[in-house]
Amino acid sequence: MISTRGRYALRVMIDIAENSRGCFIPLDGIAARQNISEKYLERILAVLTRGKLLEGLRGKGGGYRLVRRPEDYTVGDILRLTEGTLSPVACLKEDARPCDRCEVCRTLPVWKGLRDVVDEYLDGVTLDTLLISD
Repeated sequence: MISTRGRYALRVMIDIAENSRGCFIPLDGIAARQNISEKYLERILAVLTRGKLLEGLRGKGGGYRLVRRPEDYTVGDILRLTEGTLSPVACLKEDARPCDRCEVCRTLPVWKGLRDVVDEYLDGVTLDTLLISD
């Protein structure tokens, strides 16, 4: 399940892509358009900025903007950054310790297949495909 943070991060990235035109977008404008509290939005934007998906600028004329073109961001990239993992089960997480049962686990192929389908789908959807066309 995708958390609120992941869902909001995707909405924020779309908002910035739609509104920036290369300029910095103020946090309060994003918060108002997306109906997200500024305090919660600050935490999401910090994650996106540390992950180098956004660039932030403080002070007058400051805000946030994309560092790449919208077509260079996948939904998978955004959600993996904000969610930490998209793995359907703990044993398939990137940093998981090896499971004692992995050699005999009859369900492991199901979970691997699900992970692969989710990754393929989310990595095939780019930010620009989610933008409203004018």
